Amino acid sequence: MTKKIMLLGSGELGKEFVIAAQRMGQHIVAVDSYDNAPAMQVADEKEIINMLDGEALDRIVAAHKPDLIVPEIEAIRTERFYDYEKQGIQVVPSAKAANYTMNRKAIRDLAAKELGIKTANYAYATNLEEMKDAVEKIGIPCVVKPIMSSSGKGQSVIKTEEDIKKAWETAMGKGRGDQSEVIIEEFIKFDLEITLLTVTQKNGTTLYCAPIGHRQERGDYQESWQPANIKEEQLKEAQQIADKVTRELTGAGIWGVEFFIGEDGVYFSELSPRPHDTGMVTLANTQNFNQFELHLRAVMGLGIPEIPLYRTGASAVILAPPKGEIKNPNYTGLKEASSYPNSDLRIFGKPVTRPYRRMGVAVTYDKLGTNTNLVRAKAKEIASKVKVT
Repeated sequence: MTKKIMLLGSGELGKEFVIAAQRMGQHIVAVDSYDNAPAMQVADEKEIINMLDGEALDRIVAAHKPDLIVPEIEAIRTERFYDYEKQGIQVVPSAKAANYTMNRKAIRDLAAKELGIKTANYAYATNLEEMKDAVEKIGIPCVVKPIMSSSGKGQSVIKTEEDIKKAWETAMGKGRGDQSEVIIEEFIKFDLEITLLTVTQKNGTTLYCAPIGHRQERGDYQESWQPANIKEEQLKEAQQIADKVTRELTGAGIWGVEFFIGEDGVYFSELSPRPHDTGMVTLANTQNFNQFELHLRAVMGLGIPEIPLYRTGASAVILAPPKGEIKNPNYTGLKEASSYPNSDLRIFGKPVTRPYRRMGVAVTYDKLGTNTNLVRAKAKEIASKVKVT
């Protein structure tokens, strides 16, 4: 049952997926726009291309003839996926899912307008003047995001009118792909942000991991913990929404479905058709399979009878310094960070740093029912011991 899997995007999430796939005897071709990306370091083969170049994408697909194509990032010429499916290649989760979810406009309109799911009020803008009009309509404070980006890149909060121009420039400068459009969202007053890892299977069964709480800074995940403390009715509502959206998009795999949990209910926020950065907490052995193993099993059609939660866990990121760029970075403090019980580290192996770039993660766990604040504090303490130099 060995298959050739082409991984489009070779970051830290892709690296863990490759490890999970190779443990199941699969052959991986890792693709990214730069050499020595994390997943390339453990893959069988590699390709370096601009994945927004449709002809380059067609060329490597024709050369390798993969059985499956697994996207890990947004900046891909995803409309090509429909042709690949017609050729008999399995696109994960599906060509439809990839095309909708790699673009915030498509997935937000699908959820809010077609499926009637509760979201924050929103508007779009393709230039600064349209953005000023949208901000006036939505109100201040509000959140601005590029139509295509991941891990909070290009995202900012507008708190005063003076922030509008800077927010536009940030979105244009840090968004992925070639989309010159932003989404302006109402700022939801929420108690908690959660990720609901949702596993859709080829047999039609959908399973859910225990909800994951997370905290962001600069639009990027800083820490996550499992389980998140939410009410049973809130969890059921989130599960119903996740099921509704993923069934509409079709396909098998793991989805990171994000929600705001507030006083007036559950708001759908975003959806990623792949392992989620906040889901790295599952590397702390919180459940029977981590999110990467679940993704691999789902796309391969292997059995996942259940996803029990075994432990309380937390993750905290290890960041590059706030200024400058470091090539072939060094890591200090590994000995101190490794002295904590029930804990582990993942250094991603990125060859170059950028300000605040995520370079690794600390994970830790305790017995189920442990106060998550204690586990979170421990994860952050471990991460703080590691310095990128």
